[in-house]
Amino acid sequence: MLRGLYTAASGMITEQRRHDTVTQNISNINTPGYKQVNAVSHTFPEVMISLMGDAQTAGGSRKIGKLGMGVFAEESLPMFVQGDLYETNKTSDFSLISSLGLTDPATGQPIVFDVSGKYVTEDGEVMYRPEAFFSVLDNNDQVRYTKDGRFKVNSAGELLTAMGYQVLDAAGNPIVLAAGQSIDNLKSDSMGRLISYDNNTPQVVATLGVSVINKPQELVREGNGMYRADNEEAAGIRQLDQADAAEVRQGYLERSNVDTAQAMVDLMAAQRAYESNQKIIQYYDKSLDKAVNEIGRI
Repeated sequence: MLRGLYTAASGMITEQRRHDTVTQNISNINTPGYKQVNAVSHTFPEVMISLMGDAQTAGGSRKIGKLGMGVFAEESLPMFVQGDLYETNKTSDFSLISSLGLTDPATGQPIVFDVSGKYVTEDGEVMYRPEAFFSVLDNNDQVRYTKDGRFKVNSAGELLTAMGYQVLDAAGNPIVLAAGQSIDNLKSDSMGRLISYDNNTPQVVATLGVSVINKPQELVREGNGMYRADNEEAAGIRQLDQADAAEVRQGYLERSNVDTAQAMVDLMAAQRAYESNQKIIQYYDKSLDKAVNEIGRI
């Protein structure tokens, strides 16, 4: 009798997590470089339902079919789709344009990814489009990866993110500008090389550390637009190469890739599903109340 109660309760928990994920996406619509997160749900293992005591079968039972026993939120997956760029005209703002690809080992042809950056092989293997990230160093001296290019320079000449993390160069060292040097006097090329034109002589001051991650699904989201790689080898991390289809843009920021209209639709759907499961639990509550308090009196 309580099977439906447990199914509805698991549905409420799942829709609550789905609701929390969507509201997080909506709250970060204006966060540069933010990547939309989708909640993935799965059903509990199905069970076979049989009609017991059926005289039509020799065994006294007849199979009715399979029934799901509930649902649970398995994980939250970020969608690394390129967001739109908008011009800020600030020399300390940077963005990444990435259209990296992979080659199908079976056919040798370029893989055509779907709009979410995913491709499923004939064997059922899921592959994701490689992505480019800025490499930064957090306050615990751990390497992190971000799409948020809102950088600034402190009094010590260190190039920092909006969170105060140190921006790394191509060699993995923090970028520190020379005394008296301003970020306003530096121009970046497509490879992220910061070039000074003092005395009309171009000189490379530093190169922004841009990491290409072949398996972005291996990254762990930490919040504030930061990601970490628990296993760099599994994630396939390397530095940006001249041949890669990715470039750095100075004076631009990448918008969040959250689809506002779709997010509002998902939010309402989660609320309606939560309310539906809530009504089922209320029905079970009334039924149990009658079974215990009214039938028991008879």
